[in-house]
Amino acid sequence: MSDKNQILEIFFKEYDKLKSEQAQRIGFRDNLLYVTLGLFATIISFAVSNAANYYALLVVPWVCLILGWTYVVNDEKISAICRYIRYKLVDKVKEYTGYDDLETLFGWEIAHRDDKHRKRRKIQQLIVDEITFVASGMIALGAFWFLVPNPPIGVTILSWVELLLLVVLGVETLIYSDLEKGR
Repeated sequence: MSDKNQILEIFFKEYDKLKSEQAQRIGFRDNLLYVTLGLFATIISFAVSNAANYYALLVVPWVCLILGWTYVVNDEKISAICRYIRYKLVDKVKEYTGYDDLETLFGWEIAHRDDKHRKRRKIQQLIVDEITFVASGMIALGAFWFLVPNPPIGVTILSWVELLLLVVLGVETLIYSDLEKGR
């Protein structure tokens, strides 16, 4: 086997590993939505079961922050793998083979980004992500403030910190939403 063929084989093994990691991250990321919804149901049912449990509503923003940030980080890594394949790996293979038809060289990596409905789907996903991980926490805070009109000052400060962190998460979710089309 020539050096050139060995290098190409290494590139294709790298591609296989990257796609495997990407698929694993997609599964993990998507399951975070179900875990989050399950935790919401558990916490809210406990919180509303007794007026003494209203403070449990302050756990919802932390769930939103921790799982939301984990979701955003995994989503960004999924996109980063895709970018690496589209920009780096494709160019490396082109360099070694002289083949420059991007539509057929790892074609799916480019083709799925040119779908005419991509931007709409990405905006819809952004809205779902913002509702799940940001708005839900804010609603829980609003419910807490309504149901517990005079909490201790430390709890009040904590709730405002949670609100600030939720806003930051909302901005980060928007920044990493990858709404662009094309290569």
